[in-house]
Amino acid sequence: MESINRNKLFIASCFALITTSMTFAFRVRLETVFGPEGVGLTLEQIGWAFTPAFWGFTLAMMIGGPLVDSLGMKKISWLAFITHAIGIIATITASTQMSLFTATLFIGIGNGLVEAALNPLVASMYPNSKTKMLNRFHVWFPGGIVIGSVVGYLMMDQMGLSWQLMIGTLFIPLIIYGVLFLGQKFPVTERVEMGISNSQMYSTLANPLFIFIAFCMLLTAGTELGTNQRIESLLKESGTNALLVLAFINGIMALGRAFAGEVAHRMSISGMLLFSAIFSFLGLTVFTQVDGTMTFVAAAIFAIGITFFWPTMLSFVAEYLPQSGAIGLAVVGGLGMLSVSIILPIMGRIMDDATGMEAVKFMSILPGILIFLFGGLYFYMKNRKTA
Repeated sequence: MESINRNKLFIASCFALITTSMTFAFRVRLETVFGPEGVGLTLEQIGWAFTPAFWGFTLAMMIGGPLVDSLGMKKISWLAFITHAIGIIATITASTQMSLFTATLFIGIGNGLVEAALNPLVASMYPNSKTKMLNRFHVWFPGGIVIGSVVGYLMMDQMGLSWQLMIGTLFIPLIIYGVLFLGQKFPVTERVEMGISNSQMYSTLANPLFIFIAFCMLLTAGTELGTNQRIESLLKESGTNALLVLAFINGIMALGRAFAGEVAHRMSISGMLLFSAIFSFLGLTVFTQVDGTMTFVAAAIFAIGITFFWPTMLSFVAEYLPQSGAIGLAVVGGLGMLSVSIILPIMGRIMDDATGMEAVKFMSILPGILIFLFGGLYFYMKNRKTA
């Protein structure tokens, strides 16, 4: 590890995640551009056009995860760079549902390869502080969404610039992470370092605890990303600027993840997940009861809830199921994104037929289920430690 520049690799990884997360923020703004008042697509059609961002992400993680050990994290990272570049160019030139679908697919694959390579990279570089560093790395998912939301608001809503120029700003973090990765030596994955065989790795995927966490990831990711991705339409009747609400939510998330190490010292990983489920449910419930500036109160409660979901789910796998290696992280992350690809069209159909608040009520079911699931996990892990 002495010959590996951990600091430079970590910073490069953060810029790669910023590139990923800015695409999520910009996609929110593109919902208006391509929607009924723009290009003319229905909200359900936009939902289908956006789904490759999530199942493409899943596909990339499922394929990239196993290849991380054999090809190495460096090659997968450069493949992410290439597909990101193609996706950005394709998005700028998109004008129809199909062209938007294709562009989103390349973006989704790039995003998935970033997660497939860089989650195990962070876990490998910081084996004694996985929860802290994975949360610190994932600061830049909400952090990048804040950046993207503010850039979109300023460029389009305040300056009246084209949406193509907004998308073009993605080349900035893309080039930065490419330059930082250039010439760097990458470590081997933690699974390879531990000498765990392929058969041991794959057998861990059948562990009941792993299956439980994988199922829960479907609900946690849907709660967080499904709501955030369609917030422009969800809050249409609330009288607030959706991009500002999105920036507010993700600003709170970034701040929370920056201090996740301190939280982890005071709460168990399963306790953090139960806490997250409760506040996510409360936040979505309050959303349905308020409008105007009070929307930000609901947003704050919801943000507190979803802050630790994604990185703490990955941390649980890395801490308690390390034998699953890079593929374990890839499967859990991939299933999370797959769930969002299913939820987006459903939300679109609800909003086409009813209102955004009806869709919010539907989404609140997910963390409601998680309260019971993570409550059981909390007591199971507590008893396992004392046994």
